[in-house]
Amino acid sequence: MALLSDIKNDLKQAMLDKNDLVRDTIRMFLSEVQRFEIDNKEEVDDAKALQIINKMIKQRNDSISQFKEGGREDLADKEQQEVEILSKYKPEQLSEEDITEKVKSAIEETGAESMQDIGKVMGVLKSALAGSADMGLVSKIVKDQLA
Repeated sequence: MALLSDIKNDLKQAMLDKNDLVRDTIRMFLSEVQRFEIDNKEEVDDAKALQIINKMIKQRNDSISQFKEGGREDLADKEQQEVEILSKYKPEQLSEEDITEKVKSAIEETGAESMQDIGKVMGVLKSALAGSADMGLVSKIVKDQLA
């Protein structure tokens, strides 16, 4: 729960600093946490909080591309700033070389030999790399290794 308490402390600091963008972004995150807790009737831990952060970042990245296509650079810039604020709470992301090493060990661990075994490998990696790697990149590396 250290992550949530850090975020709540940052919210208090943003309010004191009168930083509206940080305040509003953190409030959006906390409302998502509260919604998750109500919908699923379970307490949010750090792992679930990271999932919510990743989901919000993905939504904002989708919005950024749509705003840029629509010629709304002002809205795209605001969304980008929100992504930067939310990204501050994610753990250090693994490099592509580190991910490749983890993929190779997961392939050995599961005994995967072909593309049909991708589910087994991704199942092992999903829990091992949660929050510390872009799963889209992980999937691409797994496909490259099994091909």
